[in-house]
Amino acid sequence: MIKYKHIGITAKSRLDQKEEAVAGVIDILKKLDVDICVDSERLSHLKCSKDLMKMKAIEDIDLLIVMGGDGTILRSVRELKDFDIPILSINWGTVGFLAEINVDEAEELVPKLLNGSGVIEERGLLHVKARRNGKVLLEGHALNEAVINQGTIARLVNLKTTVNGEELASYHADGLIISTPTGSTAYSLAAGGPLVYPTINATILTPLNPYSFSQKPIVIPGESKVEVVVDTKPNKYQDADVVLTIDGQVYVELEGGDKVEAQVHPNTVKFLRRKQDTFFATLRKKLKWGERAG
Repeated sequence: MIKYKHIGITAKSRLDQKEEAVAGVIDILKKLDVDICVDSERLSHLKCSKDLMKMKAIEDIDLLIVMGGDGTILRSVRELKDFDIPILSINWGTVGFLAEINVDEAEELVPKLLNGSGVIEERGLLHVKARRNGKVLLEGHALNEAVINQGTIARLVNLKTTVNGEELASYHADGLIISTPTGSTAYSLAAGGPLVYPTINATILTPLNPYSFSQKPIVIPGESKVEVVVDTKPNKYQDADVVLTIDGQVYVELEGGDKVEAQVHPNTVKFLRRKQDTFFATLRKKLKWGERAG
C-alpha cells in the first residue's frame, strides 16, 4: 500500500541531462499510481512534465522529491512552508551528504520508500536574524550554517560573541560559522570544525582563521542563544565590510554595531531515509574512511 500519494518534484536548476533524469523518476511514480506535481519554476518547461500538475508552492503534497546535490536540498528547505512534509533526496550532485539515494538506485528504492519501508529522520534548523538599531535586516532558517565573514576587503573582522547573554569571545578573524550538527559536515568541517552526530541538539561555533591560535571551535547546547555583534569600523572604500550568509543561499551586508542572533528553530526538517543507512556509513562512504592509504 502506498503511504505517500501526493508527490512533488523539484530539481537543480542546471542539472545535467535534466530531461532524462526527471523523466526517469516520473515514469517510476506513474507506475505507482500517485498524484505528481512538478516545480513550476524549474521543471515545467520539460517535455516529460507537460501533462502534469504544476507545483506553484511546496504545499498540498505529502512528500517532496529533490533531485540534485546538497545545494538543491538547502534551497528546497529554504522554500518550505510546511516542515511536516518529508523530503526524499536523489543525488545528482557531488559529495551529497544530505542525499539519500543515487539516481541509478531510484527505480529499485523509490517504490519501497513510498510503500513505507523507510524511516523519517529529523534534522535541526537554526533560526537566524540580523538586526540594525533594532530593525530586522534579514531573517531565515539554516539547515547547515550561518556565516559572518569579511566582505570585499580581505582583512580580519571583530565579532563580539555571547551565549545566553554571557560573553564567550571577541573573535578577531576572517569570520565565524554558526552551524547545526547537519552543517558540521559542510563549511564548518572545511574550516577545522568537529563532526557532530546530526540528530544531536547542539550548535557549533567555528572561527575562520582566528588571529589567536587559542580560539578553537566549540559545541554548545542547542537551546543556547548566540548573539554576535559586528565590532568592525567602516573602511575607507565604503563597500561591504562584513556579510551574513545563510546556507550559502541568501545574504545581507552588515555594518559596525549590527547584531546577528542564532538559536535552534522549534521545527525540524524531515528526511525519508532507508532504515539501514547510518551517519557512520555515510562518513565512511563520503569521506572514504574505509579506504587504506596508498
